[in-house]
Amino acid sequence: MNGIHDLGGMHGFGPVEQEENEVKFHYEWERRAFALTLAMGATGAWNLDMTRFAREKMDPGEYLRTSYYEHWLFGLETLLNEHGLVSKDEIEKRMLEISSQEE
Repeated sequence: MNGIHDLGGMHGFGPVEQEENEVKFHYEWERRAFALTLAMGATGAWNLDMTRFAREKMDPGEYLRTSYYEHWLFGLETLLNEHGLVSKDEIEKRMLEISSQEE
């Protein structure tokens, strides 16, 4: 069964526009989310299939509104929470701390 994450090849979404000389990461947090996801995968706590499945749990509307690396971050947060390594409350608290430091 196809979900929102299986958009590749579906009709009606227009062409994929590729930026000339596109950078791999547009923001530093994207690099960190990618690195953390790979590092946690190397611990053996979960495998590649579980990582993708965690990203696929994102609400379809949110999936369409968010970027590629936001999907990765959602998946990482999901796995950290499901494996009891970090709670949702801890993630939310840290996000509030970071946003208050930026103001």
